[in-house]
Amino acid sequence: MTEPLISAATLVEALEGPQPPRLLDCRARLGEPDAGRRLWIEAHLPGSYHLDLDRDLAAAPGAGGRHPLPAPEAFTAVLQRLGITPDQPVVVYDDMGGQLAAARAWWMLACWAGHPDVRLLDGGVKAWLAAGGALREDGDPDGLPAPSRWRPTYRDAALAGVDEVAATQALTVDARIRERFRGEAEPVDPVAGHIPGAVCRPSADNLDAGGHFKRAEALARELPEADALIAYCGSGVTACHNVLAYAVAGRTLPRLFVGSWSEWITDPARPVATGD
Repeated sequence: MTEPLISAATLVEALEGPQPPRLLDCRARLGEPDAGRRLWIEAHLPGSYHLDLDRDLAAAPGAGGRHPLPAPEAFTAVLQRLGITPDQPVVVYDDMGGQLAAARAWWMLACWAGHPDVRLLDGGVKAWLAAGGALREDGDPDGLPAPSRWRPTYRDAALAGVDEVAATQALTVDARIRERFRGEAEPVDPVAGHIPGAVCRPSADNLDAGGHFKRAEALARELPEADALIAYCGSGVTACHNVLAYAVAGRTLPRLFVGSWSEWITDPARPVATGD
C-alpha cells in the first residue's frame, strides 16, 4: 500500500506526469442522496469522475445498517465502469477533509479491494484551490473512461461482523461526535449510545484547523492503542476516516465494522452503553 495521502501540490505535478491518477470525486451530503452528483456537475477537479456514496459505495439500507457494503460483484462493476485497474493510480477527494465518502472510497479500494496505489487528497477541494488548481464547470456529466476488466480479490479479513464485535476482546473505536457516543444526542439512528467498552475518537479529531490530516507523529500519540482494534461509527462511513488516520500514523489498521451502530441496534438484545 502506498502513502495514503497526497498533497494538492503533488497532485498538480502527478496530473501532468506520464501516468496521471484517476480522480474520483466523492463529495456527499448525508440525507441528500443526489447532492454528490449535483456538486460534481456544478464544478469538479478537471478529469475527475463522480463516485456516489449511496449508489456506488453502499448497498441498500437494511438489516446490515444504513450503508452496508455492496456485493463484491457490484463494486467490481463500479471499478470496471470507471476504468480502474491495479496499474492505474487513484486519488479520491471530497470537501469534508475526507470524513464522508472519500475515506470510505479509500478503504474500499485500498483495504478491501486491494488496490496498491490509492491516495486521498489531503485538504480536499479547498486545498486544491489554495494550490492554484481550477475547477471545471463544463464537463460532460455522462462521460466515462474506457472500461476495465479488473476483478479484485476482496479481503474480508479487513472486516469485522456484528457477531464478532459482540464476542471479541478487541477495542472498538467510535468515530462519531462525543454527544452521540455518550447518548446525549442522536439525530440519525433510533437508539442513542455506544457499544459497551468502546472508546470515542471523533473523526474530526484527525484533522487540524485547516482541514488537513494532523502530522503522523501527532496521530500516533492520539489514536487509541490496543493489540486488536475495530473501527465503527454510525453506518461505517466516518469510521473509515479513523482507519485512514491509523494508516497515516504508520500504525496497524483497525478492522472495519461496516454496519456500525446502525446495525448494532437492529437487535434489541444487544447491549447499549451511555456516558463516557
